[in-house]
Amino acid sequence: MPRPHSAVPHAEAPDLESAAAVLRSRGLRLSTSRRLVLEALYATDEPLTADRIADDGLDVASVYRNLETLEQIGLVRHFHLGHGPGLYARSAVGLFEYLLCDACGAVVTAEPERLDAVRDQIRRDFGYEARFTHFPIAGLCPDCAAEETSWTPGSPI
Repeated sequence: MPRPHSAVPHAEAPDLESAAAVLRSRGLRLSTSRRLVLEALYATDEPLTADRIADDGLDVASVYRNLETLEQIGLVRHFHLGHGPGLYARSAVGLFEYLLCDACGAVVTAEPERLDAVRDQIRRDFGYEARFTHFPIAGLCPDCAAEETSWTPGSPI
């Protein structure tokens, strides 16, 4: 039985015009600041921080307010990788889950289905429905894990 990988709704909007139509269908205006936030998000498939979106001359507080609204209606999703700021991406880019190396900061993007076996194990052992879309699975990448196993007390890190 398929399981949802995220509790956040998803609005289908492959382009800026579709996103504007979703806003209007929800009774919201396409204000100048909201349009600029959407333009920044639609200019790339990469996730962006609010500060990077605000680089286009927007007030960061306004960017956060608009991102929150856009997330509530399903146009945007956010997630965290490590201790850095939240990252925002268009929902239309696709839903991914992440693995993060605690040592070097490397990030692996994974399709949610690839982690279903992990979710199944957690459900069997603990009864939890695990999601890795908001926070990553943290650990050591293969290179850092190999370095750690070869490290001996007293040797430099």
